[in-house]
Amino acid sequence: MFDKDKLDELIQANVNWQETTVRRAMDRRPEPPDESTTISGEPVNRLYTPADLPGFDYVHDLGFPGQYPYTRGIHATGYRGKLWTMRMFAGFGTAEETNQRFKYLLEQGQNGLSIAFDLPTLYGYDTDAPEALGEFGKCGVAVSSLADMEALLDGLPLDQITTSMTINSPAAVIWAMYIAAAERQGIPKEKLGGTIQNDILKEFIAQKEYIFPPEPSMRLVVDTFEYGSQHLPRWNTISISGYHIREAGSTAAQELAFTLIDGFEYVRWGVERGLDVDDFAPRLSFFFNAHNDFFEEIAKYRAARRIWAREMKETFGAKVPRSWLLRFHTQTAGVSLTAQQPENNTARVAIQALAAVLGGTQSLHTNSMDEALALPSELAVRVALRTQQIIAHESNVTNTVDPLAGSYFVEAMTNRLEERAYDYFDRIQKMGGVIPAIEAGFFQREIADAAYRYQHEIDTHRQIIVGVNGYTSDEPLTVPLLEMDPQGYDRQVVRLERVRGERDTMATKAALDRLEDAARDKVNLMPPILEAVHTYATLGEIMGVLRRVFGEYREPVIV
Repeated sequence: MFDKDKLDELIQANVNWQETTVRRAMDRRPEPPDESTTISGEPVNRLYTPADLPGFDYVHDLGFPGQYPYTRGIHATGYRGKLWTMRMFAGFGTAEETNQRFKYLLEQGQNGLSIAFDLPTLYGYDTDAPEALGEFGKCGVAVSSLADMEALLDGLPLDQITTSMTINSPAAVIWAMYIAAAERQGIPKEKLGGTIQNDILKEFIAQKEYIFPPEPSMRLVVDTFEYGSQHLPRWNTISISGYHIREAGSTAAQELAFTLIDGFEYVRWGVERGLDVDDFAPRLSFFFNAHNDFFEEIAKYRAARRIWAREMKETFGAKVPRSWLLRFHTQTAGVSLTAQQPENNTARVAIQALAAVLGGTQSLHTNSMDEALALPSELAVRVALRTQQIIAHESNVTNTVDPLAGSYFVEAMTNRLEERAYDYFDRIQKMGGVIPAIEAGFFQREIADAAYRYQHEIDTHRQIIVGVNGYTSDEPLTVPLLEMDPQGYDRQVVRLERVRGERDTMATKAALDRLEDAARDKVNLMPPILEAVHTYATLGEIMGVLRRVFGEYREPVIV
């Protein structure tokens, strides 16, 4: 018969024995060096024991996979039930070029699309706008009208795959173009699945691709929450993104804290709009970085799930368990890629991808070896995709859920990252919340300071970057780089001019006028945006209307 008291006694005896053994071993070891090993600026013990987990409650702090607080994962079966979505981020040049890359990736085994847009599109300009000169297609695909979106999605099974779109300030407009293009293929909006990034707070904090001031920007985000919950039940209307915060130079703890508090801010705005939290929270998703420190990254994802579940349940009163789930996409760390010895990036990416998988990601993009030099070539992107497939099918790490659970080191680091996150939450709330903290430059200074410390560690060789400040080589570059179609810009402009010449000009003008009235009346803007898109109003024209009504944001000089 099971004797719980006897079992507890045996466990305590084992803990006592381990602590005594460790103490004796440490007494015989030399003193640590003057500069201790650190992660994110914090010391790392040489050895972790049960003493590093005081009061640790396996059931309360961990639970089982698929059970609250989801530290061990949101699905009971992990990847034994379903592998993560392999979603390679792609986009360059014209819509036709990117469409061909998508079809190539699907042929190679990718099972989700992820669209990168060029800089003019990200800032809401048409390709031929003076502000866009010289930036066509360089960091993603150019989309200036519904015609471009139709070409981009031509022949793709939008009712069978999900699509992620990395777009923020113009997210509502680009989403409307996607919806309209699908409808013209005969696919109703309720069958569409995917994600718009739509995370404007992190633009003010880190990436800086904002257009409007914070308040109207947040209004647009909540408009998408409301519209999506009513009309696109399979669509994630935001991807709350720590990725760019980390790429700007933050620590893992800052990425965790700033991302989650942004998420709480979106929930508050949705509730203040009058939305039921359980109507929109299940479609909130997240996007995290997978950086170099293997165990820290795994702990970050585990802490994120636990914090989000607790706050959604206890602070926001969400009743539906799906509202408690932190579902996230991961991308390996672009900032960690090196132009020197670019083939080394394949090893970096493999380690980072494995951390994301062991951390329980729902979808994953693996960077290509040549991305520090150019947009990825077909060879490089295939190797990056094969990296995911090797992890999935050859490593056997998918056989069990959260295999590192119970590790003294991983659990202690999960707890520490959680504590650091709550420290940041308290500091930000004392400043009045997220938007006041943005306007005061708090996030920007914290990230700048962290980036400086990390660069100083590289400059002083406390941090070795292989091929950069250690193990260097003078061998010439041998990785072949992608070349875009030199006539792509001209073809794009011709299509844009044809759209303007062939559309019903009066219908377009009337739709833009109705959009302006709606923007001033403070009603949900998705219906008038969709109407304007269907008349082939261009991205620049629609965003121009909103610029007139909302104005443009100018960040104060902070750093």
